[in-house]
Amino acid sequence: MPALRFIHSSDLHLGRRFLNIPEPPDGNLRGRLMEARFDQIHHLAEAARQHRANHILLAGDTFDSSTPSPQVLRQALAAMRDETDVTWWLLPGNHDNMRNAEPVWETIRKDAPENIQALLDSEPVELAPDAMLLPCPVPVRSSGRDLTEALPRIETPEGVLRIGLAHGGVVDFSESGEQIPPDRDRTAALDYLALGDWHGRLGVSARTHYSGSPEQDQFKHNRRGCCLAITIPGRGLEPEVAEIETGSFLWEDVGLALHEGEDAAAALEALLPDSERRNTLMRIKATGWASLSEHAALRGAAERHAPEFAFLDCQSDDLGTLHSVSDLDEIDHAGAMRLAADQLMAEAADMALSEEDRTIAAAALNRLYAYAKETSK
Repeated sequence: MPALRFIHSSDLHLGRRFLNIPEPPDGNLRGRLMEARFDQIHHLAEAARQHRANHILLAGDTFDSSTPSPQVLRQALAAMRDETDVTWWLLPGNHDNMRNAEPVWETIRKDAPENIQALLDSEPVELAPDAMLLPCPVPVRSSGRDLTEALPRIETPEGVLRIGLAHGGVVDFSESGEQIPPDRDRTAALDYLALGDWHGRLGVSARTHYSGSPEQDQFKHNRRGCCLAITIPGRGLEPEVAEIETGSFLWEDVGLALHEGEDAAAALEALLPDSERRNTLMRIKATGWASLSEHAALRGAAERHAPEFAFLDCQSDDLGTLHSVSDLDEIDHAGAMRLAADQLMAEAADMALSEEDRTIAAAALNRLYAYAKETSK
């Protein structure tokens, strides 16, 4: 039996609109993010060729919704069709489940080219002469049960490889009963279990893996998306799992802890990547303590560098303010602005007030300081 090679991927979420990402006034970030997801069809095919594989297994959520636009659906099928040297195996996930996305799967069943196979039931299908694919399609968005539960009872010819393909979590914190047991590969005698749903790369066991989304879409995993190149030497032998980076955009969520007297702008700039800023989305959460002037310097540095990035957001809600008379002198030595600054400084330090009221006073003082510095230029 020759070694079986294939690509494992999931969660393309074609058609995702990224409405949670602020659109720059003169940019097209959402359009770029949508196009990058679509480009993954070609990137995955390239990964298959690099791995000398003929099959790409998509473990659910190929489409972001049950009603993708005709343009999204048809262009996706056309792009897969154009990659003539690979076969695409599409499993319904929770976003594009069989009930809600029935028209989508009916269109694929009727009109898809021969190199696209929709897996709409749990019957084993031949992946290769010595390998059977055991799909677990998602019937409804929330089934309330483990869809891999039947795998141990599914029979396949003796000696052939058993490849499971499913969409769902190995841990279910809602106790809904939908979780996939982490030892399902063992109980179902699987040579490999390809999972989707978790967007980050995760190895559950030697034979059970989440590939993660090939193009990341959230501030969670702090790395570019990848797919998995799988090689199974033979029945019962441990698979070889290799990551192939496919993602165009890097989403990073990082902390910036500041201390008294630290140069906030320099500390921020030290966190920023040296290259590929145009394809980086970065969210920085500042904590610790800084003076009014350092608060302003931090905001200024973030605003200065933001146009270099696809997206850059520096959040300072949890950054405490160290108040001093010298800071207030920079606002004004006397007059209405100084009186307002004195009052806000007193409220920000008044422990008799609630934490919320103190935070509001400190934020107002920061804005007043920024306004004073801006008008004095």
